[in-house]
Amino acid sequence: MEQLNAILVIDDDRDVLEAAQLALSPYSARIDTSLSPDGVAGLLASTEYDCVLLDMNYGAGRRGGAEGMTVLGQLKAADPTLGVVLMTAYGAISLAVEGLKLGADDFLLKPWRNKSLVDSVRRAAERTRSARELATLDDLERSAIARALGRHEGNIAQAASALGLSRPALYRRMAKHGL
Repeated sequence: MEQLNAILVIDDDRDVLEAAQLALSPYSARIDTSLSPDGVAGLLASTEYDCVLLDMNYGAGRRGGAEGMTVLGQLKAADPTLGVVLMTAYGAISLAVEGLKLGADDFLLKPWRNKSLVDSVRRAAERTRSARELATLDDLERSAIARALGRHEGNIAQAASALGLSRPALYRRMAKHGL
C-alpha cells in the first residue's frame, strides 16, 4: 500500500500520542494528534484523514468507553467513509463488539504491538479509500456540507457562500441529508 496522507490520533495520554506518532510516521505523510476529542469537528473540516485512532476513555478513572462511543458516532456522522480504529487499556469483548457495530473498523488494546497498530491503521485506511471511491454523489454532497458547516462553525450564511449556494438552497440540502 502507498503512503497514507493523514492520520488523526486522539488520546488523553501524551505518551500514547508520541508512541503512535513514532510507530506510524514511516507510513503517513501527516499525523495529527489531540489530547481531547473536543475540537475534532474542526480538524475533520480542515483535513481529509485516511484514518482516526481513537481512545475510548478520557479522564482519570474512566473505563466504560462511553466517551469514545460518543466520539465514534460524531466521526461517523461527519464522514461515514472514515476508518476508525478504537483503542483502550481497559478492553472488554462487549466494548469491542459495540464499537464495531457502531462503525469502527478495528479495536486495539493498549499497550499495542507496533506491527498490529500499523496493520490495523492500514486496513482501516484502505477501507476509507475504497468507501470514498464508491461514495455516491449524495454522500459527497452531504460530506461537503458537513465540512463547510464545521469550517464555519455552523454559520449558515458563510457555509452557503463557501459552497456557492443560497441560504435557502443550503437549508433544503441540509434537510435532505439530515444535517
